[in-house]
Amino acid sequence: MTNNKIKIYLISDSVGETAQKIISAVSAQYPTIDMSDIQRFPFITDEELLQPILKDALHDKAIVVTTLVNKKLVALVKDFAARTGLRYIDYMSPLSEIVEATFGIQPLEEPGAIHKLNEQYFSRVSAIEFAVRYDDGKDAKGFLEADYVLLGVSRTSKTPLSMYMANKNYKVANLPLIPEVPLPCELDQIDSKKIIGLTTTIDSLMAIRKSRLHSLGLKEDSAYTNANRIEEELAYADSIFEKYGALVINVDKKSIEETATIIEDLSRNER
Repeated sequence: MTNNKIKIYLISDSVGETAQKIISAVSAQYPTIDMSDIQRFPFITDEELLQPILKDALHDKAIVVTTLVNKKLVALVKDFAARTGLRYIDYMSPLSEIVEATFGIQPLEEPGAIHKLNEQYFSRVSAIEFAVRYDDGKDAKGFLEADYVLLGVSRTSKTPLSMYMANKNYKVANLPLIPEVPLPCELDQIDSKKIIGLTTTIDSLMAIRKSRLHSLGLKEDSAYTNANRIEEELAYADSIFEKYGALVINVDKKSIEETATIIEDLSRNER
């Protein structure tokens, strides 16, 4: 190493992003030292691939940075460094060894596991964004992409159920059923197995709607809370459920979690 320049060999059994970020963070602390010469060696999963890289690193007088989860490969690097004087840093083993010693649990030794976690996270975020975008029938085109389409009259928990299921990575759209409002043609284009009908009792829906109007500072006596009107809406909803072959769930006295579990179980067992 001369002229304040360092050569780094970055060896990983995945893509090596973890080590790259740490190197960048360290580099920022030494503005007068050039740490840009980084040779990346991703997806190194066996000894035959690893051995020649270590020899090249020794020849180039490079610093080796590893993020290897396989214990045999980690031991190989450690032994090679001890025999040859190769300078290296292992970003994974020290913390893993402490965790293992503390809890007695063996690591997965699975390359790229962090990326799988990230994929799950971004999938969940995408599902939440989907639920918001296609909530309350805002855009029926979303029905064609949805894992489930929830149908029901006002105040049958369509939106909170959509959001809860989005947190379980399901893409869910929902549509309020109103007798006077025509149904979107997209309902005719989707598999009936995706359609979930949410219903409840007249008394329960009346109480929920009155509570909602009260919370908004509005009069509780209106067509919205009228028993005859609610009965008409629920009957209309039943006819729509039958027309589209929906899986019907009575949400009266059920938590969101219970309803979601019913949807998952019935979809898994009956469809």
